[in-house]
Amino acid sequence: MLSFRQKKTPLPSCRVNHCYFILYQRSSDSFSPLSDVPAPRFLPLRLFSHSAFVPELKMNPSGATRSGRTFLFTSESVGEGHADKMCDQISDAVLDAYLKEDPDSRVACECVTKTGMILLVGEVTSKATVDLQKVVRNTVKSIGYDDSSKGFDYKTCNVLVALEPQCAEISDCVFEGRDQEDIGAGDQGLMFGYATDETEECMPLTILLAHKLNYRMKELSRTRECPWILPDSKSQVTVEYQDNKGALEPLRVHTVVLSVQHVPEISLKDIRHHLMEKVVKVVIPAKYLDEKTIYHLLPSGKFLLGGPQSDAGLTGRKIIVDTYGGWGGHGGGAFSGKDYSKVDRSGAYAARWVAKSLVKAGLCRRALVQISYAISVSHPLSISVFHYGTSNRDEDELLQIVQKNFDLRPGVIVKELDLKRPIYQSTACYGHFGREEFPWEKPKSLVF
Repeated sequence: MLSFRQKKTPLPSCRVNHCYFILYQRSSDSFSPLSDVPAPRFLPLRLFSHSAFVPELKMNPSGATRSGRTFLFTSESVGEGHADKMCDQISDAVLDAYLKEDPDSRVACECVTKTGMILLVGEVTSKATVDLQKVVRNTVKSIGYDDSSKGFDYKTCNVLVALEPQCAEISDCVFEGRDQEDIGAGDQGLMFGYATDETEECMPLTILLAHKLNYRMKELSRTRECPWILPDSKSQVTVEYQDNKGALEPLRVHTVVLSVQHVPEISLKDIRHHLMEKVVKVVIPAKYLDEKTIYHLLPSGKFLLGGPQSDAGLTGRKIIVDTYGGWGGHGGGAFSGKDYSKVDRSGAYAARWVAKSLVKAGLCRRALVQISYAISVSHPLSISVFHYGTSNRDEDELLQIVQKNFDLRPGVIVKELDLKRPIYQSTACYGHFGREEFPWEKPKSLVF
């Protein structure tokens, strides 16, 4: 027999003044007085809040019946001229400049920007001599901020530098007296890698389309096909998915949002026409668009002030844009401005390499890989693999395959993925994953 008993006193981790219910199974006809610890003859089965009794709040059922359900998922991206992305690109341009002269440079460079100002802060230990003023200004110029009418000008902006040598305590415990393969992790942390077979790139369709929409707007501006487009832009894509036993199958694009900085001379009607015809219809395959797809093209009505003039920028504030658009997981560490010894970056690249290799090998249709490290310790503290029920092998078996095929020490990762090269500025916009030019995107042939 099942019985409900009301408990009005707050439970640990529950909000006060909220009514909760505990479901018990009664093993006899008599009740003991209700206390914080139920009498042994009552088995607590489930804790409910009052909202759990409202039938209309019940969502898709859990368990095996989840297969076949549909749901919406949204990812966003930002363009090169977005203030945060501008900082990411500057940080990685600084990193590349040091690596070009000294591949063993230790760099952790953050960037802050606001109207007419750029500040570099962080730690750099290197044999290289870098003209930071030139690096910063050239990066801003390449983004497109070359005149004050656009809100920022690379020629007149103020560049401030506050870079100091890396803390000796860190360099000693990570590098001192160690072979290259056995160097320690530069810090503690956890990283995730994700892959899904819903696209050829093994990336979620939502973030893939969002990146491509921004790239297309930049392309139209760069080629002068749409000279009214200025550097700052944002995109957002909502896709309707079907769950196929844990694997994800995109059905259609539900909503598209595009915002782009523009010159004042063009009309809203013309902007929306160009965005639809030259961006949306060019980027998004027609099979995903239908009469129900919703379009919010420049929904604010105008976007004249962009970049640092309208919003302050900071390195590492677009970590979801940089990775999987909200899918999978994220350990919280940013990438840009960091050399390979910072496992926030190298560990995340390796985790993606592992996840994509598993999917491309046909071992699962989706994979999430977590790795964790401790400062000065070379081997990962933990490696976890999750396949969302899309494999005919146990997750423990996949973990054994990973351990057999991958050495995830930072000193080995840098060698196998060739991470001492100056390749990072190109990663800083349009995503670090899903782009074949990067070595962590080339699946490893697995032995299993």
